[in-house]
Amino acid sequence: MKITITEPAEGEEDEIILRCRHIDEQLLKFIYMLKSGQDRITALQGGNFFQVAPKEIYYFEAVDNKVFLYLEKDVYETKLKLYELEERFRGSEFFRASRSCIVNLAKVKSVSPAFNGRFEALMKNGERVIISRQYVPILKEKLGL
Repeated sequence: MKITITEPAEGEEDEIILRCRHIDEQLLKFIYMLKSGQDRITALQGGNFFQVAPKEIYYFEAVDNKVFLYLEKDVYETKLKLYELEERFRGSEFFRASRSCIVNLAKVKSVSPAFNGRFEALMKNGERVIISRQYVPILKEKLGL
């Protein structure tokens, strides 16, 4: 891989151009890493709006037609739908764990088999999230199992 860095002319915007034959998982993670530095989620808590960095989010969960994002200790609501979040974070550390949950694999401490073919993820903040059996093969692939 060849890396070229040039300084833009005065008044030109900084720009990153990727030229590649194939976009693989590693390249998608790199793109996400670049985007996540400036890409924040607008969240609501107690009538106030906050900007939350994706790297702070442990998981998203849909409950009663509302979507919540869970941080280490706080819970916020977002107006985005799970399918929008799934698309937004495609190719990143975020993983669809069930119909109602998207998990940040970077915040998972351990994963263990549960009953009926499901898995359970123990998050670094001590919370537990169930991964439904239809998403287990994708999880295993993401973890290299």
